[in-house]
Amino acid sequence: MNFLIDNWIYIPAFIVVITVLVFVHEYGHYKVARICGVKIDTFSIGFGPELWGRYDKAGCRWKVCAVPFGGYVKFHGDAGVASESSAELDNMSEEEKRVSFHHKPLYQRAAVVVAGPAANFLFAIVAMAILFMALGQARTPPVAGEVRPDSAAAEAGIVPGDRVLSVDGTSIDSFEELRRIVLVGLDDPLVMKIDRGGRSIELAVTPHIVEETDADGNIQKIGQLGIVSTGREFVKVGPIDAIKGAVDQTWFITTATLTGVGQMFSGARDVGELSGPLGILKMSGDAAKRGEDFTDNALSLFNFMIFVSISLGLINLFPVPMLDGGHLAFYAYEAVRGKPASPKAMEFGFRIGLSLVLMLMVFATWNDINKPWVKDFFTGLFS
Repeated sequence: MNFLIDNWIYIPAFIVVITVLVFVHEYGHYKVARICGVKIDTFSIGFGPELWGRYDKAGCRWKVCAVPFGGYVKFHGDAGVASESSAELDNMSEEEKRVSFHHKPLYQRAAVVVAGPAANFLFAIVAMAILFMALGQARTPPVAGEVRPDSAAAEAGIVPGDRVLSVDGTSIDSFEELRRIVLVGLDDPLVMKIDRGGRSIELAVTPHIVEETDADGNIQKIGQLGIVSTGREFVKVGPIDAIKGAVDQTWFITTATLTGVGQMFSGARDVGELSGPLGILKMSGDAAKRGEDFTDNALSLFNFMIFVSISLGLINLFPVPMLDGGHLAFYAYEAVRGKPASPKAMEFGFRIGLSLVLMLMVFATWNDINKPWVKDFFTGLFS
């Protein structure tokens, strides 16, 4: 019972994260579709049995369903939730065709599809910008307070007191920026410009690769310099700098994710790092428990939500049928050929895409099940 009392927050935190981000994503599709004159039949948060619903003035059914693992917007003319075209398209009246998604020009259909992932990126940028203006950007000076013996930094000649000015020509203003570059690059050689007592010098540093196991049992390969920096400050910024900082952070998370995926394909990174719904549930709950009070917990969960929003937007742009990127791939084919792919080819593509998505979900969930925290969770649940 004590275990349940201490960990009740996990499921509510997970539902909040998924519900908010799915709403943001689907509302992006919905809003641009309405601008393009498309009639919306259904706006659903979740799948399965309907828990709550109502019709708006335009005839759209807004509903919340029992299974909170996604959502969808069903456009007029869709056969199902994946926006595949209905067999009745050719039998529509002229009035129905004017509001049918599948009768809209190619550029409008593409805009509607892109709007979902774009909404996730925009949400992250706006949310971070608001945090940067209200609370400030947390920064640790990129100064070597301590250099660990036998580390990559020590081997390169970095000494305590050195301040990193740039890495491979990229200006460094905080220790966090330096750490991000090193973590993602693994053992790529880095050329660092150092300020040592007012004198500028250049050093070539090759990070050491280490395996790090977090509290959930995830093992990750990361690059490590062996520098310890102390001191922390929050710098409040104006709207322009806040937006710029938010865009930079969003760009970094996006490119770092793509780099990580590429490293998994090349074998440089363990595919065991992939997490599924159970992993998101665990990380949501951990984020909601990380602070010292309710405000800290809410901020921590909000920051996690920003990260997941970027990931959701990026994943949906992958060119896999069933995902938004798959629809865009078909539209690209249509733009080049001057005509859409055949219904049979699209149906086959969607089946392949569904199979890939389901296999990836099963694989990621299997990864989660094999992590120590799952055993601890269920042991605590029934003990």
